[in-house]
Amino acid sequence: MAGKDGVTAKSNAGRGKPKSGKSVTRSSKAGLQFPVGRIARYLKKGRYAQRVGSGSPVYLSAVLEYLAAEVLELAGNAARDNKKTRIVPRHIQLAVRNDDELSKLLGSVTIANGGVLPKIHTALLQKNSKAKTDKAEIGSASQEF
Repeated sequence: MAGKDGVTAKSNAGRGKPKSGKSVTRSSKAGLQFPVGRIARYLKKGRYAQRVGSGSPVYLSAVLEYLAAEVLELAGNAARDNKKTRIVPRHIQLAVRNDDELSKLLGSVTIANGGVLPKIHTALLQKNSKAKTDKAEIGSASQEF
């Protein structure tokens, strides 16, 4: 059978489902946002093993997506606490260091422009307010002359 432009159309001849032309990604099959195909390519190119199973990149994509979502949610909360609408490295740093499990996971990681957690050592804080008022009275008495 020849088509309009002279190209012969091949029949499916009973071999499985007919091709619809629209490709379906492995990420969409797994219901993920992270690219399963790209991670599979990286696993193969990295030569971590001679062979890579079909489920490995799907599982790894799901784990990476979960970690990214967790960090972004906490960083978004930190940004909202600071009355900002954009997540900057400082918010990621605050999110990671205030979460026990993420802090342990990323313990040896340095986040550029992240800063440090705000903390004042207890030895630097004044013990009680009475000592503060006594010093204020002494200072005010010397000013009376």
